[in-house]
Amino acid sequence: MKYVKCFFLSFVVVFANTVVFAQERSIEEYIQSAPFKMPSVNIPVFAKKVFSIVSYGAIGDGQALNTKAFANTIDACAAAGGGEVVVPPGIWLTGPIELKSNINFHIERGALVLFTPDKTQYPLIESGKNSFLVMSPIYGANLENVGITGEGIFDGSGEAWRPLKKMKATEAQWKKFVSSGGVVSKDGSVWWPSKEAMEGEAYLKKLKKEKAIVTADDFLPARDFLRPKMVVLSNCKNVLLDGPTFKNSPNFVINPQKCTNLTIRNVQVNNEWWAQNGDGIDISACKNVVIYKTTVKAGDDGICMKSSGGKELGKAELENILIADCIVYQAHGGFVIGSNTDGGMNNIWVTNCNFIGTDVGIRVKSNSGRGGLVHNIFINKIYMHDIVNEAILFDTYYEDVQAGKSAAEVKTTVKNKIPEFTDFHIRNVYCNGAKQAIAITGLPEMPVHHIYFDNLVISADKGFESKDAADIDLKKVSIITKQQPVFITNGCKNINVHD
Repeated sequence: MKYVKCFFLSFVVVFANTVVFAQERSIEEYIQSAPFKMPSVNIPVFAKKVFSIVSYGAIGDGQALNTKAFANTIDACAAAGGGEVVVPPGIWLTGPIELKSNINFHIERGALVLFTPDKTQYPLIESGKNSFLVMSPIYGANLENVGITGEGIFDGSGEAWRPLKKMKATEAQWKKFVSSGGVVSKDGSVWWPSKEAMEGEAYLKKLKKEKAIVTADDFLPARDFLRPKMVVLSNCKNVLLDGPTFKNSPNFVINPQKCTNLTIRNVQVNNEWWAQNGDGIDISACKNVVIYKTTVKAGDDGICMKSSGGKELGKAELENILIADCIVYQAHGGFVIGSNTDGGMNNIWVTNCNFIGTDVGIRVKSNSGRGGLVHNIFINKIYMHDIVNEAILFDTYYEDVQAGKSAAEVKTTVKNKIPEFTDFHIRNVYCNGAKQAIAITGLPEMPVHHIYFDNLVISADKGFESKDAADIDLKKVSIITKQQPVFITNGCKNINVHD
């Protein structure tokens, strides 16, 4: 790569920045002070009727399968016009739980809902034309007024579903998984929980070529491969997740899709760092969302925004998002945008958060074929430590590499749905320790543009590097690094460093 230093980048300026610590605020106070017109987010209110799963035959000994008892309790609550379904202390083994409108599913402290590792208990459901997926352990579609609350724990039995890359495991972990059963890929790099899981992708490709119309039964041989996301709420209004711990998911942990008025607060998300595709919270094409006082430990992206399926030009499918007072540990990214951005994103505010030990701190990613307009993004009061790679990253050449594949196998040459990252305001960011402070990579046909950095202090092995970027403003930015030059640019214009 040819490195060209911009005119303004001859030295680093301003090392004396002041850290301002935020006082604790309520959700409503955050909404009122948002840097855009953030609407109030409706929190559902439930009828004062209580339905205990024990009254409908549930047994909390960790051995009895309670799928029917859960379903009967939810049905009875729904038939009564809604209320609270209560899970008391105990170990409650179950298959998938399907939620219904006007129900608060309340899991008390001491309760552990353990989703069975028996994959035959998870039905295949239609997910589009000629397509099926495995029902999520917690599932709801087209609902209104729904809650998952309490201080109990949901365990997704993810080890029964997920592949494991040898490079991510310790020697002891690898031996434990291999000795438990399953199969290892021919090159010895990936353990799969079953032969069907390993061969599922190839089977589906063959099925698609051989049959024009498919059924759920046709998909059954690939069920082990189609590992479900743990919590999926689709096309729902007025949703509350408050208090529980969600852990050990087969795939993404919490994945609301096309929901409006969604509040996630006081939630703990825990996937091991080696959990393949173990994203913590993925908000997909939702509007009016609050994520507040939530802690995430993930095997992939921590708190991530996704948006696909946009059809109306200029309309954002993901809009009005507030993320405040959150902590992310050991994820691929602390706060993440993408890689699916083709539906568009508008009005996101991330404030007063800690990212510790994540691969990247603030991670914005997409690529041709999955891109759209992402703008009006406000990120401030971010405190990071021990970041493995970039403290701040913009990447328009992102490659999503699945287990058992290489980047070369998935590289796309698609040149439509171009990602456009613009109008980002990143202020008051402090990072102690990263491999690189800031990296920006745009496309020649669509540079990353109009990005505003203000009051940053970052200590890193490397400094600022950008390619195909324009109108980047750095004010009161202090990059502490021994490596020279601090700033490297290529194919950029209007990179301004001042104060």
